[in-house]
Amino acid sequence: MRNIRSGILVLLAGCVLVKGQDAPASKLPAGYAGSEACGLCHEDISKAFASTPHHGLDTNKKRGFEGRSCEACHGPAQKHTESASAEDIRNPGKLAAAAADKICMSCHLNEPTHVGRLQSSHAKDQVSCTSCHKVHAEGGKQLVQRGAQAINAQCASCHTNAWAQFQKPFHHRLPEGAMSCVDCHNPHGTTRPGNTNFFAANEPGCFSCHGDKRGPFMYEHAPVRFEACSTCHETHGSTNPRMLVRQEVRLVCLECHSNLPTVKTGALGTVPPAFHDLRSPRFQNCTVCHQKIHGSHVDRNLLK
Repeated sequence: MRNIRSGILVLLAGCVLVKGQDAPASKLPAGYAGSEACGLCHEDISKAFASTPHHGLDTNKKRGFEGRSCEACHGPAQKHTESASAEDIRNPGKLAAAAADKICMSCHLNEPTHVGRLQSSHAKDQVSCTSCHKVHAEGGKQLVQRGAQAINAQCASCHTNAWAQFQKPFHHRLPEGAMSCVDCHNPHGTTRPGNTNFFAANEPGCFSCHGDKRGPFMYEHAPVRFEACSTCHETHGSTNPRMLVRQEVRLVCLECHSNLPTVKTGALGTVPPAFHDLRSPRFQNCTVCHQKIHGSHVDRNLLK
């Protein structure tokens, strides 16, 4: 009977130990307290953290003792649990962006979406990972608010000038929640200006929606194939129909298709006969004739 009682006591002690800390005290690395010790004071944060993907890594112990528990980001906490002083624990929220990001990048650096993060405009502007990702709060796999409108609101909180452009009469449908900023921009950074998800030749960005303009065509229009849609179109919003960069279509065309000596005399074109007399109403709108402006299979001059 005495042996049975002793066995029960040992079993109960083991249960308390498992519940009370991450590992037996003898197995804790020097200076560590275990995440359960953090929860004794930070109960609200601990409960919120329990619903995040990081917590899943912690409880599964896939990455050793630290897992992705409190001390993986905040550092060894034993001294803090004894003193209860904020000076005795690392607070990533009070670190410089580069130092805070270094903690996150210790795990996330090699993820495909994060290539270029350290060289991105966000990093250069001291925008850290935690500026957008709420580590302790439930927000899905990415630890951010879900849905296009929530994402757009988060981006707009900093990018106020860009968001103002979406209030113009002709715009991409971000305010309506039909698309989000991250459909075109990579918030983690790229080697391209504006953190865009596409190269200069509009791949795959604009064409992911505007595939009918992609081609390939027998006769290409250089801005479509080799430059950027933004040569002719505003990317966020415009006061002009079709989000054009100019109020008149012909002025958009003349950005490239102009030759000063001939334009001054009223004719446009360097190959005889230069018959485009800009003084004539017939030539006030280039697309009356050149309708296939994104490319054509039948006419090298992109005529209709």
